[in-house]
Amino acid sequence: MGLDNFKAEVEETLKRIQSHKGVIGNMVVNAEGIPIRTTLDNSTTVQYAGLLHQLTTKARSTVRDIDPQNDLTFLRIRSKKHEIMVAPDKEYLLIVIQNPCE
Repeated sequence: MGLDNFKAEVEETLKRIQSHKGVIGNMVVNAEGIPIRTTLDNSTTVQYAGLLHQLTTKARSTVRDIDPQNDLTFLRIRSKKHEIMVAPDKEYLLIVIQNPCE
């Protein structure tokens, strides 16, 4: 599969996620915590990317400290206002923010 084909598949996946009911926004963040793709405004993106990158790193470390054979595969946070889902990969984080009431 070529790079252009891969990029097209990623774009299609992000559009599909964004179209789900209640989804406020989504973003892809690289291993350094820098957003590389987002549907949110710049300041919101930078805030979520930095904080969730740190939290995901801590969560992954905690899971591995408990069991070195284990790894973090998904992080879900629910607050009064939002539900935040983080799917970590080796090089990227996929972050989806949605309204939990919908």
